[in-house]
Amino acid sequence: MDITYRDIHEFSAKDLEELFLSVEWSSGHFPDKLLVAMKNFKTVYSAWDGDKLVGMVCAMDDGIMNAYVHYLLVNPAYQGKTIGRALMEMVKQHYKDYLRIAIIAYDTAAHFYEQCGFEKSKNASPMFITSLST
Repeated sequence: MDITYRDIHEFSAKDLEELFLSVEWSSGHFPDKLLVAMKNFKTVYSAWDGDKLVGMVCAMDDGIMNAYVHYLLVNPAYQGKTIGRALMEMVKQHYKDYLRIAIIAYDTAAHFYEQCGFEKSKNASPMFITSLST
């Protein structure tokens, strides 16, 4: 397995649908919306096994101080192979001069993000208005 990483915003709807549904994220049911979202994100890094999209991280920012990692996903068949860590390192390097990089982590993934250098907030809680199940 030879994973390559790309800094691109153009994907096929099928690639996005397969990746998002592989981790059971309901947004995978809206591949046309995901196509637009990927074009609108400021930062998108993707991981590929040949021509198969196996991982992705997407972030948005204010241009100088704050960045927010919205998506980090790795196909379960490829998890445990440092792909997620490599994608997070790319984001951290990209935003190294920013004052804050934020992420909302699922409780089951908090340990992973802590290993990447993130800390749980002691005085804030994530809040949502959403029609998605994830």
